Amino acid sequence: MATALGIGRARSDIDVVSRAGLPLHSFMDEAAVALQQVVPFVAACISTLDPATTMVSSSRKLGALDGRNERDLVWSQIEYGGDDPTSITAMVAAGQIAVGVHRLTHGMLDRSVRMSELLMPHFDFHDEARVVFVDRNGAWGHISLFRGDDHTPFAGEELDFLAAVAPAFTRGIRTGLLSQLSRADAGSQAGPAVIVFDADDRVVQSTPGAQAYLAQMPVVPGMGDPLTSVQALVSGARRFARGETDHAPRIRARTADGVWVVLHASPLGGAGDRAGDVVVTIEEARPQDVIDLVAAAFDLTAREREIVAAVLRGADTREIAVTLHVSPYTVQDHLKSVFDKAGVASRRELVARVYFDQYVRRMGSSIGPTGWYTSGPGSPVAAEVLEHG
Repeated sequence: MATALGIGRARSDIDVVSRAGLPLHSFMDEAAVALQQVVPFVAACISTLDPATTMVSSSRKLGALDGRNERDLVWSQIEYGGDDPTSITAMVAAGQIAVGVHRLTHGMLDRSVRMSELLMPHFDFHDEARVVFVDRNGAWGHISLFRGDDHTPFAGEELDFLAAVAPAFTRGIRTGLLSQLSRADAGSQAGPAVIVFDADDRVVQSTPGAQAYLAQMPVVPGMGDPLTSVQALVSGARRFARGETDHAPRIRARTADGVWVVLHASPLGGAGDRAGDVVVTIEEARPQDVIDLVAAAFDLTAREREIVAAVLRGADTREIAVTLHVSPYTVQDHLKSVFDKAGVASRRELVARVYFDQYVRRMGSSIGPTGWYTSGPGSPVAAEVLEHG
């Protein structure tokens, strides 16, 4: 373990970069550099998660994993298709922040399917430290750190440090997700996006729209296979079909253009060689999907969310006060808090910030054959919402 001075410096560095408003991947890289000064690792994988479902929405590889995506889909099958107590979902459900697999299994690594079937035989990793980044709204991300056979397992003090810096990672990931603005001309124009998997998790059918969406997923160096999230959904859908979970899985994710999309998976009915098929659909997120995620990322209170919703409907201060049975001064106090959290100075900026410029730029434009906005200038109505909302 590093010295007390080194630990303090690393913790301070991670805290500073988490508050710097960095794009997601820049934050991940800088935070990982500081982390390695205290908790050395040979490889790492940092994932973003949908806080509503704990499903992986993107992943970034570092060290010995950089560029090695050949087993990403197997990882998804193990992670979301079984009941490993160190799975991300299980850790969140149990309230665990940081675990070391070697420490948890007392060195009997074959107790972990992920270690015995994936990490040891294919990557020669012999310990994994897992940390989930959680706040009251759910899990926003996770990191796995790996060590080889010739390294000592992760110690309790190192796991304690990882747990201590987890809130800063949570903040940095939330901020990073909000930092990317969508292109004004970005949108779903390629038709329905559908992928069908068979019982052996092979893609048997897909539409051009699905291929277009997958091509728009983040492709910066070090990113994992974009099909990782899709395979996670398929594994989750199979558990849903077996009655092991009570809801069909879904993920909100961002494309390289900065557009939020929603991915759903559902088991299909069928007989013979079609039994066990799963369909995945991808569509541009509707406003409420994005608003909910943004409100959670800004860590708004329940009352602040009500006020933001009223602002987005175009209500003025007096109308909001009457609806919520509070004074106009109370409304203004809540709005000031919202502005501070969102980093804006006016209602106009708030509307654009909440919508990520994803919808506002196209409000009032015509509806295309896909049933969604075409690109183009907004109407006077949209301008009025921005001016007075």
